[in-house]
Amino acid sequence: MKKTKIHGFTIVEVLVVVLLISLLAVLLVPKFIGSVPAAQRKIAKAQIATIEQLLSGFLMNCGRYPNQVEGLKALRTAPAGLTDKWKGPYGKESDLIDPWGNPFDYKNPGTKNPTSYDIISYGADGKPGGEGDSEDIYND
Repeated sequence: MKKTKIHGFTIVEVLVVVLLISLLAVLLVPKFIGSVPAAQRKIAKAQIATIEQLLSGFLMNCGRYPNQVEGLKALRTAPAGLTDKWKGPYGKESDLIDPWGNPFDYKNPGTKNPTSYDIISYGADGKPGGEGDSEDIYND
């Protein structure tokens, strides 16, 4: 009867591989985590541009932008008095939610854009003001 030799890894080899993977994770994961907030801010800016286009469609059909009371809900549901002109919905519900899961705010007239409107994402904290990841993002 012939004995067969079983090949495998020693415990030292396994520990070395685990150590190398751990070192790579410690060095690389923070770089990826640091880029997520920047990506979310870019996505919020792109979503704001999309909402501006949706509002342009509303303006073309209804002859005006939604007022402060109607807000961005006017893009999804016809405001009173505009049911004959309104050709919506002008976008999806998800178009009106920022990357942090909060609804975009709409001000008409705007404070940053006093001759038109403001579309605002309040950032990671969902509250007005803030710095860094929580800084407010406005339309231009």
